[in-house]
Amino acid sequence: MIDNFNAKIKIFVLINDNPRDIFALAKRNDMNWKIITWYTGVSLLFVAMLMAASGIIAFCTPGDESRFPLLMSVILTGTVGFFPLIFVRRGKHSLSFREGNSIVVGAWCFACFFGMFPYLFYGGEFTPVNALFESVSGFTTTGASILNDIEALPRGLQFWRISTAWVGGVGIVTLFSMIVMGQDKSTLSGAEISSVARDPFAGERNDSFANRMLLTYVSLTLVTFFSLKLTGLGWFDALTNAMSACSTCGFCTKNSSIAFYANPAAETVLTVAMLAAGINFGLLFLAIIKRRPVYIWKSETIKVFLSLVAGAIVIVTSDLMVNGHYHSLGRALRDASFQVASISTTTGFATRDTTLWPPLSMAMLIICSFICGCSGSTSGGIKIDRAILASKGIRRKIRVAVAPNSVSCVRVDGVIRSDEQVSDAYGYIFCYLLIVVVFAAINIAFGLDFITGVTASIACIGNVGPGFGDVGSMSNYAAFPAILKTTGMLEMLVGRLEIFPVLYLLRSISIQRGTPRGARRFQSR
Repeated sequence: MIDNFNAKIKIFVLINDNPRDIFALAKRNDMNWKIITWYTGVSLLFVAMLMAASGIIAFCTPGDESRFPLLMSVILTGTVGFFPLIFVRRGKHSLSFREGNSIVVGAWCFACFFGMFPYLFYGGEFTPVNALFESVSGFTTTGASILNDIEALPRGLQFWRISTAWVGGVGIVTLFSMIVMGQDKSTLSGAEISSVARDPFAGERNDSFANRMLLTYVSLTLVTFFSLKLTGLGWFDALTNAMSACSTCGFCTKNSSIAFYANPAAETVLTVAMLAAGINFGLLFLAIIKRRPVYIWKSETIKVFLSLVAGAIVIVTSDLMVNGHYHSLGRALRDASFQVASISTTTGFATRDTTLWPPLSMAMLIICSFICGCSGSTSGGIKIDRAILASKGIRRKIRVAVAPNSVSCVRVDGVIRSDEQVSDAYGYIFCYLLIVVVFAAINIAFGLDFITGVTASIACIGNVGPGFGDVGSMSNYAAFPAILKTTGMLEMLVGRLEIFPVLYLLRSISIQRGTPRGARRFQSR
């Protein structure tokens, strides 16, 4: 299986023509680092604009102590972002897949790095490692925090914290690709949005799907914001919680998360918003904006996702009642519904400390944090689409083994899926579980107990945020040693990028190094 992955990655990152000589090899292997640097600079300008928006809120808030940190961060990030636009000649070169993939990974890494400076300049609990951890957790929509007192942050910095999550939800590159024209726009969108997310819209341009995602994302955020306002929340709390719910991040401006409000109506709105954010945005676009709800009810993926969520809610509610943790069915159903929706969409909001729940309820939440929402949504995890593909692929193998002469294929939503798509699902799930095991072992090796170490690994790779043990729904990652915060950041990034773009980049770099120097000099001319 490992050899098969290596071969696939190599095929993916190479152009399919066979070089006849050393110069054709150079043409095939070289990446245009100038255009990669240029687009990475554009992504940093978007980050600087986001910092500026947070700065405006800080300057409009009397006595806000985040004005200077945000202003300095805008200047620093904007200067670095402008530098390649001024001094690097982009040229007329069209982006290849490898260059688009490199831009995606680079943009995420640089955004996370420069996103830490508002925290770092502010000080307080933000050491360099803590500041970077909070930035990575926000942009990857993980929602894990190192803060012990979130409410102590000034409003400008709180908005910056939530803004990183909102931008990370739709995708940094997808957002700035909206101003890019031509083929480059499609290449960038295709590099950031996974192929399994685009499967229901096979044959359409990548940028068309990205446009649908963005329009649906903004619309869902606005609807959630106004709905939360109607439940009695202030404009700032309504806006930040709407942004956090729709990005499925779970960052909140209160130490006790959504439990602070004790507002059943707000919890209902957020539950619906989280579940909507866990559904393929392309299908939501057709169902709501195009007024074709039949697309929702016909989607096998969505029906399986919502059925699993409903089943988990029933099991957790029953478990809470049977084991005597709750005496009111209504309250048990309310808390179970919110927590299952929160974890199954990788949001991480909390209304209860789930570490105090019975073992069966905790087990159900752990299972929910593995599979999570649909591809094409803002949720993390394995995704229900891949789980369906893999399970149907296994069922087909069993049928063929029992009846070798039978004709069997894998269908999802009425469409026959190729062997390559099924194999990709196997490969992704294998890599995902391998990463969980490796990083869980690292966590335990550096002093975490078994429950904390394993669930922290699951929470980071799945961009869930809370786990169990010392990283429960009402806890944080502040007590982790610096080495485990660093490995946690790596896991969050790999999970948010969905593993393979990172592997493609590493393979591209190794191919680049293997190009003969003379051929590189010829190509550079």
